[in-house]
Amino acid sequence: MKGYIQVYTGDGKGKTTAALGLALRAAGAGLKVFVAQFMKLGDYSEITALKRMADLITVEQFGLGRFIRGAPEPEDIAAARRGLARVKEVFAAGRHAVVILDEANAAAACGLFSPVDLMDLIAARPEAVEVVLTGRNAAAEILARADLVTEMKALKHYYQEGVAARVGIEK
Repeated sequence: MKGYIQVYTGDGKGKTTAALGLALRAAGAGLKVFVAQFMKLGDYSEITALKRMADLITVEQFGLGRFIRGAPEPEDIAAARRGLARVKEVFAAGRHAVVILDEANAAAACGLFSPVDLMDLIAARPEAVEVVLTGRNAAAEILARADLVTEMKALKHYYQEGVAARVGIEK
């Protein structure tokens, strides 16, 4: 079976949620899934839920849990590069049918690594592995390489009315 490259990008809500929905579907079919979360650190509700499926879904975080404005700190870059190296190991091991690079587009956009690094990572995947990249500001070369691109577009969001992220809904 051939694996495809999927991208979920845009300024709207739902990119990670869509990718994790795919992870849930894959696990339901008995497929092993690896989720590399770039820029994130912490025990979000989805992490708690996915721990219940640890036999099929593995989640590893490669971020320091802080918002990056301007140039990233060397520690942020090092954490992201550890993530890229780990994903290469996962590809080489050949045990996962689906690999999700959560916030990889945003990580490239803010300079944690380059879009070329992502292109090289995609090229290193076994042909049968489905790869999903999420995050805002996906680079043009990533969009061109992808087999499926979905752009989440924000039309209206209660955050604009001052509603904070809610446990179980946004976090």
